[in-house]
Amino acid sequence: MAAVGENESAGQAPSSVPPAAESAQVTDLLAQFPDADTAAALLVLSRSDGAALSAADLVAGQQALDRLTARLGDTETTASPLIPAPDGEAALGTVEIDSSLSGFDLTEQITSLRDAAADGLPDGLVTQITGGPAFGADIANSFSGANVTLLAVTALVVAILLIVTYRSPILWLVPLTVIGFGDRVATSVGTALAQVTGLSFDGSTSGITSVLVFGAGTNYALLLISRYREELRHGDGREDPRAALARAVRHAGPAILASNATVVLALLTLLLAILPSTRSLGALAAAGLVVAAVFVLVVLPPLLALFGPKLFWPFVPKPEDKDTATSGAWFSIAAAVSRHPIRTATVTIVALLACSAALFGTGIGLSQTEQFRVSAESVEGFDTLAEHFPAGLADPTTVIAPTDSAEDVDAALDSVGAVSSFTRVAESGTGLTQWSVVTDTAPASAEAFTAVGDLRTAFDGIPDALVGGSDAQALDTSEAAARDRLVVVPAILLVVLIVLFVLLRALVAPLLLVGTTVLSAFAALGVGSWVSSNIFGFPALDDNVPLFAFLFLVALGVDYTIFLVVRTREETPGHGTRAAIVRAVGATGGVITSAGIVLAAVFCVLGVLPLITLTQLGIIVGLGILLDTFVVRTLVIPALFTLVGPGIWWPNRIDSNNAEHLDQKE
Repeated sequence: MAAVGENESAGQAPSSVPPAAESAQVTDLLAQFPDADTAAALLVLSRSDGAALSAADLVAGQQALDRLTARLGDTETTASPLIPAPDGEAALGTVEIDSSLSGFDLTEQITSLRDAAADGLPDGLVTQITGGPAFGADIANSFSGANVTLLAVTALVVAILLIVTYRSPILWLVPLTVIGFGDRVATSVGTALAQVTGLSFDGSTSGITSVLVFGAGTNYALLLISRYREELRHGDGREDPRAALARAVRHAGPAILASNATVVLALLTLLLAILPSTRSLGALAAAGLVVAAVFVLVVLPPLLALFGPKLFWPFVPKPEDKDTATSGAWFSIAAAVSRHPIRTATVTIVALLACSAALFGTGIGLSQTEQFRVSAESVEGFDTLAEHFPAGLADPTTVIAPTDSAEDVDAALDSVGAVSSFTRVAESGTGLTQWSVVTDTAPASAEAFTAVGDLRTAFDGIPDALVGGSDAQALDTSEAAARDRLVVVPAILLVVLIVLFVLLRALVAPLLLVGTTVLSAFAALGVGSWVSSNIFGFPALDDNVPLFAFLFLVALGVDYTIFLVVRTREETPGHGTRAAIVRAVGATGGVITSAGIVLAAVFCVLGVLPLITLTQLGIIVGLGILLDTFVVRTLVIPALFTLVGPGIWWPNRIDSNNAEHLDQKE
């Protein structure tokens, strides 16, 4: 899978900008102007001691800029003269590089320029290469080897947790090997999907997909193997292990398929989004999870049959082993909840609402310089530039309009208070003119977004006058993300409800289950955003984090709910609703808890990747899965099922009066 940045060239707008957005149109129109095949890299010169630059320092800086031109090896490319900052403590130079460079080719070019700038530089002088190409290069470089690291750490975490779960030195190898191969197949499917659909998959997208494949695949394997263990304890399981395995597949298969369908369909709702990166994640992750389910249901059972019950050594299941459906810690907890359902439901729901309240006041939106969790020269150079030059000069806004309207554009620019200066940069020869506009606002600030809005308002009466640049792109991305949340979140809930309606053939239970899952998701978002801000010190949630986190929390949370409720429905005809939910929690408590811990740990592994977005996603989803595992599935759902009773299955009547009477006698 391509690493982040590999599908974005040095001069292109980020893939997160919707193609129809005004800033994306500006990027497309720039191709009509001279030097459209180049992008500006910025050299920032300063002293390490913060002192003013001397004349000799400026000469050395100009020589560094000349070395950049020589390193490019293009006689037609000339470096601009070095421009001193008003305070005399920094200087700025630009050099044009090939805008078609992308990914690691771009990283190699920027690294070469940085080496050339620093070569022979006098002591005390510092050069930093920043600008659009440098940001793209640093992102690509930060992902160098990251996907391999992510895969290795994920596999290690899953292996450790499987060993702890199965208490076997050999059993864990089978599901881990199957899921590992599944992840590699999913990667190949993603590559083919990119070629067929034209979608661009970056490193963060492939990283999230690998986490989902390993996490969900492990969950499916845990459920299947747990049911296999249970069937081996019953009847002729040990005499006929293959029959026990067949029964396990028959009982666990529908829950796995329903769970997989829920997550896949929820992911496909991301295709309703207008952000390209969001659409890409939906397509790739959905394909990956289909592959994971196929490998668990088709590849894993033959391997389990091949090795037989000895895989469980040294704890091979025996008929005399205790039945967790009627004994054990999880059964005891569920029984206690069923005796005090009102108290349990009240306390837990109030606690979840309190956690959700932490969402109020949470900021959304990270600037370009706030994306990295690791140090990057492009960010440091940008900060140096912004510190010593007028705020907007660090990243000017681009305006493109018909040449015939040039005078009107000049007048409109004069009327906007945030504009400190503007220059007609070039004419396209196709009837368009480009302006470089410097505002008095700091790049990526709320004031900068307001300035972009004011510019667009000022151009309302000028046909085809467009505002672009980094701030405009960030604003367009933020607005698109808000739109996507309004469209996709209801679609996710509708998909999950429909799946539960079909699976349970009931109306009350799906509504109650989705309601508790949504409450759990909001609680996780609240706690996660607080942790992100107050413990990790991140300034805000990234634009994509609320939607992605909500999707994963709801879809994956319903996963565990499906495992639990399908078992409850299976137990209800013979035991009644109250006893059925207690038995179901007892029977599935161990496997669901193990699955939840595995999935939470796997999502936390996203923290090894260098972008704040992925760290935040790992924090929120990891905490949310633990909340769902230990609070919602263990306490809230059993309490609500006990309170509602047989009506939970309405309009079905699978809970007979006799069964309910027997349950009460127990």
